Amino acid sequence: MTQQAPPTEHGASATRRDAPATGRLVGLDLARCLAVFGMYVAHVGPDPADGGPAGVLAELTHGRSMALFALLGGVTLVIIGGRPTPKTGRPGRQAAAKVAIRAAILVPLGAALTMTPTDVDVVLAYYGAYFLLALPLIRLRARTLALIAVGWALVGPQLSFVMRDVLDDLSDGGIGGGAVVRVSGEGLLDLLFTGNYPALTYMPFLIAGMAFGRLDLASSAVRVRLAALGGALTVLGYGGSWLAFQLLPGAMGETGSPAAWWSDVDGDPSEGAAWLLTAAPHGETTLSLAGGTGAALLVTVAALAAVDRLPRLRRLAVPLIAVGSMSLTAYVAHIVVLLPRGAELPEWPPHILLGFMLAVTVPAFLWSRYFRRGPLEHLVHTASLASRCVR
Repeated sequence: MTQQAPPTEHGASATRRDAPATGRLVGLDLARCLAVFGMYVAHVGPDPADGGPAGVLAELTHGRSMALFALLGGVTLVIIGGRPTPKTGRPGRQAAAKVAIRAAILVPLGAALTMTPTDVDVVLAYYGAYFLLALPLIRLRARTLALIAVGWALVGPQLSFVMRDVLDDLSDGGIGGGAVVRVSGEGLLDLLFTGNYPALTYMPFLIAGMAFGRLDLASSAVRVRLAALGGALTVLGYGGSWLAFQLLPGAMGETGSPAAWWSDVDGDPSEGAAWLLTAAPHGETTLSLAGGTGAALLVTVAALAAVDRLPRLRRLAVPLIAVGSMSLTAYVAHIVVLLPRGAELPEWPPHILLGFMLAVTVPAFLWSRYFRRGPLEHLVHTASLASRCVR
């Protein structure tokens, strides 16, 4: 499993110049840092099967960090496209070009990382596909975006389940699938329909993030409503799956797990339609989308509120905020660090994992003292300047 924190134009040092906006932007960076650390736990942390507090913590990060990354990616798109009012005319076209340039960078970067011997399922090329698919939506209002996210979450997983056998055949090379140009180790069909994070079942996270980003995130009333919505979606997703398995015991068959309502389990949609009842974070079901979106909303709103309401915590969190402000760099760096291990990812105990996080946090903090953006974020920003040529 892999997750990726979407690149942001708003580093910690950049936001210090604007006090009213700082709480919003720094809070988002803190949420990005939590997603990065969740990714670290998922990749090199304890095995959830080991149980205990460390195992439960590891289980909580699996898949749910991806939901948080995708939701924050949607916020990033809205920031680029203009918030709260979308850019129009030439500024709007330049914003769309900037998104397309970022997608054009993420796809080959994801391809390059996937060609390495790492066992991480690199998500960057998928993000590039998400960004391109979201371009027609970048000027829509929050309510419209929310309705699209809900409709997609209701239809996408079911459509994927019905079409999976045919799409798998296409992806394996049948009916022209093998001729599709391959990126990130996946064919175009994989990026859109059959891969590890296909757009058909993961786009609702991004679109929900776009709706979230379109709102006034500085408003306490808005945050309270978003927290309530996040809690309701979490209960709907995981609670709905738990209730379904209680009413239909044995629905997952002999290979099912009692924890299938919230936990990653060994299973596959080919086991039957009962799979659609699970809210497992990689289940690609309506219930998993609801639960993942709800959890991501709760984490993001909590990060925003903590930065605004707790000045002391905000000061202590400055190094973490630095990590979040250069999340693309932190993501790529951790894969590079793991390359010498080849296809075998380690399972570090908590103290080694904390040391790994510290080894990322200290350089990020020091870098942020002198530079506005992280190394890769600076390259992405520089490439995006070409959007100014759009008329």
